[in-house]
Amino acid sequence: MTRLIKKSAVLAVALASTFALAACDVDQTQEGELPDVDVEVQDAGQVPKYDVDAPDVDVGTKDVTVPVPDVDVEPADEDENDDPNT
Repeated sequence: MTRLIKKSAVLAVALASTFALAACDVDQTQEGELPDVDVEVQDAGQVPKYDVDAPDVDVGTKDVTVPVPDVDVEPADEDENDDPNT
């Protein structure tokens, strides 16, 4: 049961991250260029610049009462735990 909850949580985080990244608006604001390949480099080149507008996300909390089932567990008899093959 715990493994299923962990897998579900990982899947939920992955899906949320995918949707968050897909909602970003990325515009390239400057072209990149490679440096000159000389023994003496005159211009080191530059990395392209981007303007990223991420979506606004409002995160809040609320209290929720979750019903939990009442489970009665009785220990097994010691005779039932004996392995007949040993």
